[in-house]
Amino acid sequence: MSTIAWIALTSLVAWVWLLLGQGLFWRTDQRLPRRSAPARWPSVAVVVPARDEAEVLPLSLPSLLAQDYPGPLEIFLVDDGSEDGTGDVARALAVRHGGPPLTVVTPGAPEPGWTGKLWALRHGIERARARGAEAFADAGGEAGRGGRAGTRRDPGGAGGATGPDGATGPDGATGQGGATAPGAATGPDGATGSDAATGPRGPEYLLLTDADIAHEPDSLRELVCAATSNGLDLVSQMARLRTVTAWERLIVPAFVYFFAKLYPFRRVNRPGTRTAAAAGGCVLLREEAAVRARVPEAIRRAVIDDVSLARAVRRAGGRVWLGLADRVDSVRPYPGLADLWRMVARSAYAQLWHNPFVLAGTVAGLAVVYLAPPAALGAGLCAGDAAAGALGAAAWAVMAGTYVPVLRYYRQSPGRAFLLPFTACLYLCMTVDSAVRHHRGHGAAWKGRTYPHPGTAAES
Repeated sequence: MSTIAWIALTSLVAWVWLLLGQGLFWRTDQRLPRRSAPARWPSVAVVVPARDEAEVLPLSLPSLLAQDYPGPLEIFLVDDGSEDGTGDVARALAVRHGGPPLTVVTPGAPEPGWTGKLWALRHGIERARARGAEAFADAGGEAGRGGRAGTRRDPGGAGGATGPDGATGPDGATGQGGATAPGAATGPDGATGSDAATGPRGPEYLLLTDADIAHEPDSLRELVCAATSNGLDLVSQMARLRTVTAWERLIVPAFVYFFAKLYPFRRVNRPGTRTAAAAGGCVLLREEAAVRARVPEAIRRAVIDDVSLARAVRRAGGRVWLGLADRVDSVRPYPGLADLWRMVARSAYAQLWHNPFVLAGTVAGLAVVYLAPPAALGAGLCAGDAAAGALGAAAWAVMAGTYVPVLRYYRQSPGRAFLLPFTACLYLCMTVDSAVRHHRGHGAAWKGRTYPHPGTAAES
């Protein structure tokens, strides 16, 4: 056989192994597990980190305010240094739509050693804990009785988060480095938690969701039912991303496909496995598990925060579940190739541990697995190499077959599966570009912040 035929054979063997041996990653049947309503609905705090999200909040925040949840519920939106009036938009939406109480928190610039999103989550979680069990239950009861949403302005400004009694800590913030609100139990590193000796002091569950995620009215109810019915400490759903423009339809389904190949959902959900992952747009986290795992302090430097969160929870003995969402959607538009390119490139090299040798192996592997089959088929047709053509066609067919379920999930034509080699080539270029940016000192950049090194979270 010719060299190209041997490469095509290698690709075919790789695809057969991926089809059968990589946790059936290509299947899309991992949805919320069987569940039933709990005897008592636990209290939930929704924490939404938001940086310059005034444009998408009108499409997403009303869905949280409209949650049909029978238990105590409160929303904490963390205005992370926005310059577009994000906090004011959130307050206006709460007044307009009603629903559970909304508190807007302004934490100030991240301290050294923290990524921006995790810094925002830290302050939102602290505020939820500091509310105290009695105040939280009262607020949730009002929402459950149909009371209109109340908003709580953060009078301390940047870094000036106030407790329920209006008092600020020495540094203007509750939690680490400052005084917590009365009745809040303090855990490791100043984090307040529900498993302290004095008993529960805050919400029993945290819903960590991004500002661009819209939830159907029963979304939180179903997440809680899944967690309580199956003894899960973390339940995460990968939101259905937007696929309106031609570039979105080409690239977005592949994003989910590649993620599932790296972290097969079935393997993540299997008890006792070492594989752990989550989708940061929608994570329901048991408060006790968060305290045991020292979240978010333990992962404060993480650029890929969702996977790091799941690993921290699993290391602390928690049970993790990850699946695809049916009623949770991202409303953020990525209209052009440049928008999608930035979205992927900002963290692609971090996924490879910023290791040039891993990058080289990844590029070679992508070339053999995704690019060799169409090249071999072309060689077979043009040069009369029957073996190369047949092996390339077989590998391409298996590849396309594994992609069809994700395309169907995104309501796209199965015929698009044969474009996967081209899409993979784009992702290969995005990954290389991510590495180039890192070595030029740009690192993982997003909304004006750059994280140039995996061991730090410096802002520039």
